Parts: sequence; structure tokens; C-alpha cells
Amino acid sequence: MRIPKKRLRSGFEMPVFGIGTWKVGGGAVRDPLNDDKKDIDAIKWAVAMGVSHIDTAEIYADGYAEILVGKAVRGVKRERLFIVSKVAPQNLTYDGIISSARGSIGRLGVKYLDLYLIHAPNPGIPMRESMRAMDSLMEQGLIRNIGVSNFAPGRLEEAQSHTKNRIVANQVHYNLIVREAERKGVLRHCQDNDIMLIAYRPVELGRLARPGIPLLDGMAGKYGKSQAQIAINWLISQPSVVTLSKTSNINHLMENLGAVGWGMENSDVETLRASFPGQQAVSDVAPLM
Repeated sequence: MRIPKKRLRSGFEMPVFGIGTWKVGGGAVRDPLNDDKKDIDAIKWAVAMGVSHIDTAEIYADGYAEILVGKAVRGVKRERLFIVSKVAPQNLTYDGIISSARGSIGRLGVKYLDLYLIHAPNPGIPMRESMRAMDSLMEQGLIRNIGVSNFAPGRLEEAQSHTKNRIVANQVHYNLIVREAERKGVLRHCQDNDIMLIAYRPVELGRLARPGIPLLDGMAGKYGKSQAQIAINWLISQPSVVTLSKTSNINHLMENLGAVGWGMENSDVETLRASFPGQQAVSDVAPLM
């Protein structure tokens, strides 16, 4: 299938749906008992189904997730893929970012990254130094675009003030339950400033993928979709919002892909925004800084 893309006024564009790789190869460190073949096959299957956006990071399984992604996409035409990786907060010095980017590119077996994100702010390292390194990576052709993750508006504006390149994306924890991106003004800031908001955990570890929430069940019935498809489509129906989800289950991937290619009525998007039960004001994974 063909996954639609969203395009900013600046010309930057990316697919509305991609796959994440947290826990591919392990957690924070590599798991020697991990089923590497299962992880590789899941990514291969996703790419075969039309997924091009693959999100990873140097801290996922201590870099091993990037190695498995590289194995999964070997032989796929590079222009077919939109590969994103992230530099860890402890590596945000100038030399640290340059080294991290080169390491990620090497483990992935590619020549460049489509988008490179600062994984989270580090107040102990000057933003000016970090962004100077990101600019250098752009000049070297090692990355195509600069982004951030888990940044509140003030921090995002500070980062933009120190780079001559546009910051095109901010990846945050955002879904029908977790609304910190709304409460802290991140969603509005991104929409007003031509920045893509990349929402991770769209179905909140399965909580939004099963019956039991009457409002969600009603929307699923109205559109003839599953609860997970409604949760994902609610995100991508909003301006400048795309999403990614990690799954190694082919059936779950197929279900998720059924969330793209159609749109909810704006009134339903707003009803879910205003009335969804149990909204959480702050992320319990990575609060915005």
C-alpha cells in the first residue's frame, strides 16, 4: 500500500505512519536471548507492506536495534526509506553528536539519515554547542533534516535560535490519553511554526486498542474501524501530526495500516479531544522539558 505523506510549508515531508524500534534487540541494553530473526522479519514485512518511515535511536539496545534495522533494510533502495535516529542526551557535546551520528549511520549501513533528532534536552550542555554540531552534520551531508524529541516550546525556540537550519520535527509522547503536548502548548507551537509533531505510542501500549471505552467504541462503530485505527487516525487527522508505532505482530501491523488513507470528521476529532475519559496531563515516559 501507499502511505500518504504530510508536507510542511518549508517543503519537508514525511509519511503519516511509521514503525518504531524500541525494544528491538533488547531494552536499554542488548538482550542475548532476543529473537533477532523475528525483529528483522517484522521490519522487512513492514517495508514490504509500504512502510518507509523507520524510527530508531543509539540508546535502543545500546545500538543493536540500529544494527538489526540495517540488516532488515539491506538491499532496499535507499530512496524508498525514511530513516530516523536519535542522539542520546549525554552525547550532546559537539564531538559527542558528530561521533553518535557517525556511529548510527555505520550501524544502519547507510550513507545518511533522513532525520536526526536530539532524543531529549540536556540542560548541562550548552544548546549552542549541540546545534552547531547538527549544522555540521547537515553541511557534511550525513543528515538531511534536524529535529528534536521531548522538547517543550521554550526549549524548542532556544534550539532554533542556535541553528541556521530549520528544526522540522519534534517527537513526543502524545495520544488520546496522554495530552501533555496539548497542555504545554507543543501541538499548537508546532502547527503555528511549521514543525511536524511525531506522536509516539499512539495506542498507549494497547490501552487504546481494545473495546471498553464507550466513546472510542462508538467512533469505531461509526467508521467501521477498530479502536486502534480510530486512535491512530485521530492523530494523523490533525494538521502537522504524524505517528509511529512499534509492533512485531504482523496482524497488529496490518490493523495499524488500516488507520491511514481516510480521515475522521473534524467534529469527531474535537469530540475525542474534549471528551475522551482519563486524560493524562503529563507523560509518565518522558515529560517535556
